[in-house]
Amino acid sequence: MRERLTYAAQSRALLVLGLPIIGSHLAQMLLHVTDTVLLGWYGVEELAAVVLGTSTFFVLFILGAGFGIAVMGMIASALGRGDETQVRRDTRMGLWLSLLFSLFTLPVFWYSGPILLRFGQEPHIADLAQDFLRIAGLGMGPALVIMVLKSYLAALEKTKVQLWVTLTGVLFNFCVAWALIFGHWGMPELGVRGAAIASLLTQSFGAILLALYAALEPSSRRFRLFQRFWRPDWVAFLRVLRLGVPVGLTGLAESCLFVAASVMMGWIGTVELAAHGIAMEVTALAFMVHLGLSNAATVRVGRAEGEGDPQSMRDSALTATVLSAGFALLTITLFLAAPEWLVGLFLDESKAEAGAILVFGAKLLAMAALFQLFDAMQVMGLGFLRGVQDTRAPMLIAALSYWVIGVPASYLIAFPGGYGGTGLWFGLAVGLAVAAVLLMARFWRGPWWLRLGASTAVGLAADKDAAQIMHGE
Repeated sequence: MRERLTYAAQSRALLVLGLPIIGSHLAQMLLHVTDTVLLGWYGVEELAAVVLGTSTFFVLFILGAGFGIAVMGMIASALGRGDETQVRRDTRMGLWLSLLFSLFTLPVFWYSGPILLRFGQEPHIADLAQDFLRIAGLGMGPALVIMVLKSYLAALEKTKVQLWVTLTGVLFNFCVAWALIFGHWGMPELGVRGAAIASLLTQSFGAILLALYAALEPSSRRFRLFQRFWRPDWVAFLRVLRLGVPVGLTGLAESCLFVAASVMMGWIGTVELAAHGIAMEVTALAFMVHLGLSNAATVRVGRAEGEGDPQSMRDSALTATVLSAGFALLTITLFLAAPEWLVGLFLDESKAEAGAILVFGAKLLAMAALFQLFDAMQVMGLGFLRGVQDTRAPMLIAALSYWVIGVPASYLIAFPGGYGGTGLWFGLAVGLAVAAVLLMARFWRGPWWLRLGASTAVGLAADKDAAQIMHGE
């Protein structure tokens, strides 16, 4: 068991690990923000279509990303136990499952237009969204490979490479999207198709770079991650499947809460949907900070769990909670103080609809301030639980919080209650608040504390016996 760190040292350890992850998540979001900004300048209908398209892509991505997210805690725990063979086995099967999942998503993307029509979207917007998804959907495989490799490298505490690869992707995506959306630099003007091509190329580029790093970087090379990659490992495959599916379903339950809000916002109007998309981008950027801290906490908690060190688990979790809460308070202040400025960054004010989008988007950001702390605490709770490889209970909590409580609350407040789009967002706050309370309670009252406490007591007794033998007692 390691020597106990002070809370200042715990904070430094979390930030050294977490800041590059946060930067990588923010840079990843900038890929989507780039498309939103460029299409916001291009046209309101195109922006609304890509909001729907990226929301649909994100729903399926989150479900498939469960395998990559699950292996982070698994790898961290294996490293804590000193089991390097298990690191390779779990990561490989995470890649296998991610690639298999991506194949099953292709028909959904190809026939996404009729699906969106069934959810009440306007025919022209649904057609544009389908045009986007038929191309961008091919990037699901590379995107999920990136997720697994990021988790692998994060568990190895090699996070800086994630940041640099993602930043390179942001620049690459902007150049390609700028050329293909508007037809600059001699390229054809492709609108939403141009944004989709840029997304596909960027995801593929990032996956190749991370795979090369994982295979060739000297200290990672010893895991021989891609050696005989084609050979199945069914024990590890089933283990990653068993843990990854609940993680994916948990993420799906949360993301579908926001997608349901997007669909219902589409029932209200195109201007409201465009404002909703911009407000979602702003809140998602803030959420990336909490997600990065949560990922770092997963690694720290997972390592401590593998080492059988409950005190380090407790200290890591508490430190991460305080850091996340502090950032949430800063975000609340910004959302309340400057909502119009934040929304205006995404708009061409010369467009006729820009004024209406600005006013409504500012109202949504004011509502978003209500749930910042809840959103932070629920993702931190998920990170802690993934560190101890507890995935089924969070899945049930998410289903209850978001779909039994959150979505009905959004609908009832918005439509029967008459509060419209702001009512939709208040319902989001209700669902996130319930999730935050239940997930945190699950971690801090979970059975692993007794298990690790017992193993620690046994270890201390063994150390005492060994010392007595050495001294001839």
